[in-house]
Amino acid sequence: MTESMVQIVDVVLLVLLAITGIAVIRTRNLFVAVMLAGIYSLISAGLFVVMDAVDVAFTEAAVGAGISTVLLLCTLALVGYKESKPQHTTILPLFIVIVTGGVLVYGTAEIPPFGEPDNPAHQNVAAHYIHDSGDEIGHIPNVVTSVLASYRGYDTMGETAVIFTAMVGVLLLLSRGSLPKRVYHAGHWHKVKRGMTREDLIAEMEDEEAHDSTVVGGEGEEDG
Repeated sequence: MTESMVQIVDVVLLVLLAITGIAVIRTRNLFVAVMLAGIYSLISAGLFVVMDAVDVAFTEAAVGAGISTVLLLCTLALVGYKESKPQHTTILPLFIVIVTGGVLVYGTAEIPPFGEPDNPAHQNVAAHYIHDSGDEIGHIPNVVTSVLASYRGYDTMGETAVIFTAMVGVLLLLSRGSLPKRVYHAGHWHKVKRGMTREDLIAEMEDEEAHDSTVVGGEGEEDG
């Protein structure tokens, strides 16, 4: 792929990111917002691939477009998809976002050009990884994989532990949160009444399942 083609792909992906971000801000439907956020993460992963950061792209696609989207959809199943109308003015949050964005853009002014061989990131351990990983980590042919799995093994393990802990925490919060309006079990939808506890719901589902078994057994005896 030529440099001009890479620039065209970068521009297209950045435009898609901008459009998706604006759509997330404008929508009032939480389900649409969650799906657009997943699309945003997927486009970001594509942008990372173009920048040759395949490991970061894999993480973004798995966590941003995968696990995060699933957890948010599970949350919407409990709280609903309609956003409450804001009770405060949006001027202050908008001001904070503009100031923060301006500071971040200003901070990028001193970043060295992307891909230059004399960048600081290429002057320290990068050369050692490229030249010596084949001898030191001979069973892993890919340099990026050897860095993540061996040289930065403890760091990668820590990142995985953080993601796993966050997922367990969210699942625990969802499991102890309020019940949904209805639950599908054993081929039937069970409507959750106001004030019903989990134990009551489980008991009701067990009673209905036992009742269905009795009815099926009685019909079988009559046919016999």
